[in-house]
Amino acid sequence: MEHTMIAWMEDKPGVLNRVSSLFRRRNFNIESLTVGHTEKAGISRMTFVVNGDERELTQVQTQLFKLINVTAVQDVTYQPTVVRELVLIKVRATGANRAEILQLAEIYRASIVDVSLDCLVIQITGPEDRVDSLIKLLENFGILEMVRTGRVAMVRGNGYHPEPTHNGIA
Repeated sequence: MEHTMIAWMEDKPGVLNRVSSLFRRRNFNIESLTVGHTEKAGISRMTFVVNGDERELTQVQTQLFKLINVTAVQDVTYQPTVVRELVLIKVRATGANRAEILQLAEIYRASIVDVSLDCLVIQITGPEDRVDSLIKLLENFGILEMVRTGRVAMVRGNGYHPEPTHNGIA
């Protein structure tokens, strides 16, 4: 089963390597990994998606918490969350099909972020199923290049707000 987990960690060199090594040692394939700064100076937030059963994920969560620079860990798989992904898609666009591609982008609330004579770059942000749906339609025109950020997630409402308390970090 696919799980979405979030880890908060000190923004220091080597932390991402230690976290990904933990998954490698446990033989987990990371389906998606997104890391960025948070509202707290010196703390980064990692959202990752992995496949595994409850026991395996609990074990990984426990091991993550043992890493010295990790300040909080949360499995948000079963919580109400806002989940988004950003994708840039370069699609072949000729005079004959350009209007159709523009119409699809509008229907999916995507943006055209670059235009050339023979292709368009489309940006879409949204839930993964909507992103996947647009990609499937654009495949008919010829996707030349694509990049996906991976899943980012946040608990809805006044959900979880981690306080760094691990290893005496305040």
